[in-house]
Amino acid sequence: MMTPITDTFQRPLRDLRISVTDRCNFRCVYCMPKEVFGTNYPFLKKEEQLTLEEWSRLVRVFASIGVQKVRITGGEPLLWSDLPSLISRIRHDTEIRDISLTTNGVFLPKMVKQLKNAGLNRVNISLDALDPKTFLKMNGGILNVHHVLDGIESAKDADLIVKVNMVVLKGVNEHEVLPMASYFKDRGITLRFIEFMDVGNTNDWTEGKVMSTTDIYKTIHQSMPLKPLEASYFGEVAKRYQYVDSTAEVGFISSITNPFCTSCTRARISSDGQLYTCLFASKGVKMKEWLRSGISDEELSSRVKAVWEKRADQYSNERNRIDKKAKIEMSYIGG
Repeated sequence: MMTPITDTFQRPLRDLRISVTDRCNFRCVYCMPKEVFGTNYPFLKKEEQLTLEEWSRLVRVFASIGVQKVRITGGEPLLWSDLPSLISRIRHDTEIRDISLTTNGVFLPKMVKQLKNAGLNRVNISLDALDPKTFLKMNGGILNVHHVLDGIESAKDADLIVKVNMVVLKGVNEHEVLPMASYFKDRGITLRFIEFMDVGNTNDWTEGKVMSTTDIYKTIHQSMPLKPLEASYFGEVAKRYQYVDSTAEVGFISSITNPFCTSCTRARISSDGQLYTCLFASKGVKMKEWLRSGISDEELSSRVKAVWEKRADQYSNERNRIDKKAKIEMSYIGG
């Protein structure tokens, strides 16, 4: 019988997030600013990244020790050619039934049917503004907002569960909060507001740029009243609300103003095979070396358990009490 593992804070390992590529077709100001991730940036070489077979094996091992959900991230996972095959393998080779994808949505219209047929359940699509000028400012001036909106509609038409994620920065896109809320309320799509986080070392984060989810909530509630909803499961990071006059939902993720470290159930693996037990970690455990050393699945699962059970990270709770350190970049570890 499968026995879920927990750490010293009694946080079960239920959610695995895997970053299958470090590349992206955006250069978001809070994730991959173009000043750092320019055309000459040295992204990982193919041989440095995990293969389809290695990803498949890792997911099977994590499923055997209690993981119930897998989210595939990047970079931009739709740039990885083996994505449909991995989803299909997870669907058919494990008991995991919640398979989701975090994407900017640009390539969804041409890929969504294949991903749905492979076994994908959900997509989380990043969109920080409807206004074309603001959107271009936030994505490095690369794509029009309609590319992402088309991706959202294609996912909805394919009967995938769709959530839209908006990171709010003071002085940049806070004026888009109400237009975004209204737009997705009318379409019955869940919108989640995320506080600007100090992930990585390159996004020029300061606390003064953070618009708190409390202020975002007040802005929306004054125009479109909300009512609270119960959490769906232990460790749910978003505080969920429903519009009083609609079935549409909105969520608030408050990593800065209301950390949730003690209920974190997520492990993350970067595209080069490093295991991270915290989004704000400075270094990971090199699982690629384990995989390529020829160890058995039993030994692999034993080592994963040992890493999780020794974890004591709670960066968001300690942000203001510890020395700042270099952290893994969002493009390597996903959200």
